[in-house]
Amino acid sequence: MIRTSTNKAFQVTWVTRSFLDYRVAVFAALDRAFQGTLHVVYSTMWTPPRVQRKIAAILGERAIGISGEKRLGRDARSDFANTRVCVPYQPRLLSTVISTDPDLVIGDGFFRWTPAALACRITRGIPCVLCYERTFHTERNAQWYRTAYRRMVVRYTDAMCCNGRLCVDYSRWLGMPAQRITTGHMAADTESLSQRAAAVSVEARHNLRSRLGVSGLCFLYVGRLIRLKGLRQLLAAWTTMEHSHACRDTLVLVGDGPEKDVLAQYVQEHLLKNVRLVGAIDYDNIAQYYASADAFVMPTLEDNWSLVVPEAMACGLPILCSQYNGCWPELVHSGENGWVFDPLDSDEILRVLTLATEQRERLPSMGERSRGIVSDFTPQHAANAILEACHIALKSRRRAPAGHMTENTRASIGGSSCGTS
Repeated sequence: MIRTSTNKAFQVTWVTRSFLDYRVAVFAALDRAFQGTLHVVYSTMWTPPRVQRKIAAILGERAIGISGEKRLGRDARSDFANTRVCVPYQPRLLSTVISTDPDLVIGDGFFRWTPAALACRITRGIPCVLCYERTFHTERNAQWYRTAYRRMVVRYTDAMCCNGRLCVDYSRWLGMPAQRITTGHMAADTESLSQRAAAVSVEARHNLRSRLGVSGLCFLYVGRLIRLKGLRQLLAAWTTMEHSHACRDTLVLVGDGPEKDVLAQYVQEHLLKNVRLVGAIDYDNIAQYYASADAFVMPTLEDNWSLVVPEAMACGLPILCSQYNGCWPELVHSGENGWVFDPLDSDEILRVLTLATEQRERLPSMGERSRGIVSDFTPQHAANAILEACHIALKSRRRAPAGHMTENTRASIGGSSCGTS
């Protein structure tokens, strides 16, 4: 057990309104580093029950779910960034965070539940770390008041952990000093997915491909069916390829959302015989689709860091990735493990689809290159990046936290193998 000089266990509390399966492995790695003192405060309204069960199995009573949230405005899960205003109010949030007696708090981004973490920082002097994802592109339409608020929050933030280089660029523009930024907090549950994909038998892959009617290459998309994912643009380019190139390959779209009927109608009207909309697949069963595909395509018009990309990479797939996806500089090396394209340019989409079909013999080796690249983006690497941000936050505070860390604690954090950006 890590102890402070006052013989009090060093407590870290992560305040997050919601999270999905991929974050559970990061929480587990952090909890190991802090020797069982991590608390996670989350909303039972927004975190799926299966994920709540997973985090409870790891943290026990230190996984604290609260309900009863009120909202002014509406969440924008299907919209582009900064197109709606939603102010959530959870009356028990601040008191719940304080009840964990934190020596350091971690928040997700600037909005949602992060104000509770900031309140601890401002009123109690507790060091605050923010995990952040946005880029200049996702924030290209941010209103002045959002930007002003973010700049104000940065003044009270002791350290940030960004997902990648594009996020660092934006965070520095907001005013966060480079020496107080680490990178790499975004990580899919790559190890588990890789193992599950490897466990899919040849027969199971053959059966799934037969059921989907795949006779050539299988291009796979996994995600929500919403406008910002660029699926209309993808289908427009696919129409040209299917009709003009006697294409035998198949495009498989896994997911659900408000665009499902629109996309289905497009497929029908344009007589696309090689497009399959298979609907939503439970996360625990998605590995068989990754294992049965030949390439992964992500045509998003706006994304911070699509976690399905490292998921697909962990399962050995080459990646066709939009340049508007914040993860591409780190994860997609054009010509090595895939290609980057502009989804607003139909010729560009067609170009990378054609490249994949013309170089189909190379796709397996490109998939192996994906495995190698994503091996540096595991949950443990993410935990190390967050730990380094915690170390920076503790050092940068003008006033010491309520309980000073012991040398063993400092070694635990300072020894993380993560560099700053």
